[in-house]
Amino acid sequence: MSDSPFSEVLRNATWGDHESAEDESYLKALMAGSLSPEAYGEMVAQHYFAYVALESASRSLAADPVAAPFVIPELYREEALVRDLETIYGSGWRSRIEPSKPTLTLVARINQVATWPGGYIAHHYTRYMGDLSGGQFIRMELQKIYGYQPGGGVDFYLFDGIGSLPRFKNEYRARLDALPLNEAEKGRLIRETRLAYLLNTEVLGELGRVARSELVA
Repeated sequence: MSDSPFSEVLRNATWGDHESAEDESYLKALMAGSLSPEAYGEMVAQHYFAYVALESASRSLAADPVAAPFVIPELYREEALVRDLETIYGSGWRSRIEPSKPTLTLVARINQVATWPGGYIAHHYTRYMGDLSGGQFIRMELQKIYGYQPGGGVDFYLFDGIGSLPRFKNEYRARLDALPLNEAEKGRLIRETRLAYLLNTEVLGELGRVARSELVA
């Protein structure tokens, strides 16, 4: 495949997918401060359903020798998402949220590959590495726009349990480089990562409809 480290190969192979995932109308409206807290909550809700599935797969693979280095409880987002949803919607938040059709597709795919370590790693990489990178800029902007503080609202983006973010990301890339996979399996993991980006982009695309309906209301 390449003499380059696998983390670099993976990043280069998925960079175009990563960029398209960022170029969405919902995020633009959100970062412009044009959406209500409830419309922001729509994204938090979709995250909730995806991370419940991903972290369930994580716990089931804890003993797998390939997946185990990527079973990192300090990254788990479910509890933080619950705090955020409670802050946005109140104690009855569960009755206020539902997965969109693209989110159902994403969750179904995560569940489908949950027993394949490479598939789990592909979705893990797509979500968490994004949260640890561009997600930190999103957090700072949301705090300015909505006035949320740690404890609810933007806790999804707070990773207090992993220490230095740059150091952790370097360690994460080292874990990717050390994966005991042959070239065929690495290629399969890359294809699944590209699919994961596509599915997540479709979730954002559906959220764009939420943004447009609110902006014209």
